[in-house]
Amino acid sequence: MGAFITAIGTANPANRYAQKDLAQFMCEHLALSQPEQKKLQVLYRATGINHRYSVLDDYKKKPGSFTFYPNQPENEFFPSTQKRMLTYREKALPLAISAVTECLGGKHQLSEFTHLITVSCTGMYAPGLDVDLVKALNLSADIRRNSLNFMGCYAAMNAIGISKEICNNQPEAKVLIVSVELCSLHLQKEFTEDNLLAHSLFADGAAAVVISGEENASHPSLEIVSSASQLLMNGKNDMAWQIGDFGFQMALTAYVPKIIEGGIQQLATKLFHKTNLKIADIDAFAIHPGGKKILEAIENELGISKEQNCAAYETLKNYGNMSSPTVLFVLKKVWSELKTQPNKKILSFAFGPGLTLESLLFKTT
Repeated sequence: MGAFITAIGTANPANRYAQKDLAQFMCEHLALSQPEQKKLQVLYRATGINHRYSVLDDYKKKPGSFTFYPNQPENEFFPSTQKRMLTYREKALPLAISAVTECLGGKHQLSEFTHLITVSCTGMYAPGLDVDLVKALNLSADIRRNSLNFMGCYAAMNAIGISKEICNNQPEAKVLIVSVELCSLHLQKEFTEDNLLAHSLFADGAAAVVISGEENASHPSLEIVSSASQLLMNGKNDMAWQIGDFGFQMALTAYVPKIIEGGIQQLATKLFHKTNLKIADIDAFAIHPGGKKILEAIENELGISKEQNCAAYETLKNYGNMSSPTVLFVLKKVWSELKTQPNKKILSFAFGPGLTLESLLFKTT
């Protein structure tokens, strides 16, 4: 028995924005004072992000030609949650299909899939994305469907864990995971510390993963070896995600990196205890880049170098934090560099509301 990742695909919307241009848009569109503008621009420069993607093209337009945001912001509320959800429903499916298409690459038959797991915390509707994917991809009508909603940045890790359990019980199973997040739909107008930090980090993206109960002898795979999780209740109020009247509202305090730093060693020890390994046995790291300070905190606590964690920094630089698909972007990059090298161990971490820490150990085949 076992569970193996046989393919990972990623996708981003067509609209690619420089971080400095997004900072300028925020300064202008949120009607900030000079001190507020300076604070925002300093924060945006410090993120380590060069570019981010969005399904919205308003960020390259001027007021009067917006299609999503109000054209007279001083007289109107920002888009309602209803409008944001309608936009999510319109934009999420094509992006998800792009990720699936890249993932499958003509090497998999859609009729082979026995299970579909969709992951998202930036939009919900019913019948949902899972049903739309079944129809759009012509998946089997009796495919087993699960949706992980509103779990945040670590949810794709949970989807992989569930897939491992499915494959352990059903060796013939083939699971398709589809994670899609449209974080840019939830810009908030109020100038608060939480909003300022969230606006500087988050972006849109999608990823798809194929997990099989049987190793493919003709193609490299990633064996899912083990997992561990840790809930840090002292961070319960420092990372949260609430549904408001005008979009989803994030609580994201500056204390998050320190809280993660305080719990990451315990999580790693728990995983290593299961596998009789130690940090020196790990060949590569695939860490969710929740932010530059989070990455630095983990490196400091686990004693790993920035060079060992370079895939996370590169993903953050080129895409920002896309919530749940982000760690899959990192894992895809790390795996691509090790595909020709069997028995390499990859340690992955992701974090989210709760405050929740998740870990997975992979081995190349």
